[in-house]
Amino acid sequence: MNDSKSPPTEKICLACLRPFVWRKKWQREWDNVRISSDRPRPKKP
Repeated sequence: MNDSKSPPTEKICLACLRPFVWRKKWQREWDNVRISSDRPRPKKP
């Protein structure tokens, strides 16, 4: 695997401000991932 093309391994969740790591299921959309999971996502009224 080429290290220059590998994704960043950690981001900060915008909802809970905790770090989270890259997951294979986010492989194609890692640049768009902003929230670590559905749990910290605000509830819709």
